[in-house]
Formats: sequence, C-alpha cells, structure tokens
Amino acid sequence: MAQFSVNAQRFDPYKNFKFRVRWDGRYVAGVSKVGALKRSTEVVKHREGGDPSSSRKSPGRTEYDAITLERGVTHDPEFERWANKVWNYGSGLGAEVSLKDFRKDVIIELYNEAGQLAIAYKVFRCWVSEFTAQPDLDANANAVAIQTIKLENEGWERDYDVVEPAEPSFAEPA
Repeated sequence: MAQFSVNAQRFDPYKNFKFRVRWDGRYVAGVSKVGALKRSTEVVKHREGGDPSSSRKSPGRTEYDAITLERGVTHDPEFERWANKVWNYGSGLGAEVSLKDFRKDVIIELYNEAGQLAIAYKVFRCWVSEFTAQPDLDANANAVAIQTIKLENEGWERDYDVVEPAEPSFAEPA
C-alpha cells in the first residue's frame, strides 16, 4: 500500500467535475455524471439481562448502494452491450444472460483542476440492473438526450496506489 502524501500547499478540496470511468481496461466515452459511492452498515442492538435499560450497539451487514452512470446518447454501444449481458431480449432460450461476463470491475478516477489523477476508486463485481436507452423525447426542449445505467455492486475501495500529484506552478518572470 502506498504512503499518504500531504500537499501542504493545497487548501481547496477537489472539485466534482473532472472524472473518468474505466472498465475492461478502457475509458468509457462521454460519461457526464456518476452517482455517489455510498455504503451503509446495519446497527445490531443487543443487551444482556443484567444491563441497565440502555442497549449496546455493534455493526451488522454492510450494503453498497447502486451507482448510476449517465452520458449523452451516441453511437457508442458500451452501455447497451453491458446491459444486454444481463438480459438480452430475443436471444433464445438459455442464452438470455451472459453468466460468464455480465459482472465487471469499474474504476472511477477523480482529477484535479490541472487534469492530474488525484483519487481513484475500484468498484467490484458490478452488473447493470437498470438501463435507459433513450430518455423522454420532447420537441419543445433544448437538452442533450441522456442514457443511464444503474450498477449494482458488491463493494468498493480506494486505490491507495494513486498518490496526491505534485501540482503545477507557473514560473514567475525574472
């Protein structure tokens, strides 16, 4: 595991608008929004018969929320290909699900304002539980058509091999 670095000059937290998503070893084109990485651990309450009226608490099962990815509709079929591995309509009896490879590990990378990789998370054993191929269409609107996939997952962890970058500085004139 890499050591944490501390950039004593950095005061501002990282912004949420520079990021990339990877699966199958390549970046996914046009992803414009990634849902939050969130986990919740159940609270197990218990008490012994001789304890006072208050309960003790300990951690129970941990659940990881699904992550939604959004991007503008293009000819790139990556969202649809992955969604079809979970359920491919009309593929024939016994071939509706690609059990061999419907799960993928996903990497979400966050970049600083200079475009340097600052933080990355690995999301494990994801699969598509919802797919929106085309949004509602409206002739009176003026917006980008957005595709979405909802990724169920079995957990995530920060990639500690990604260390804080040395931030660039413009040289002062002599």
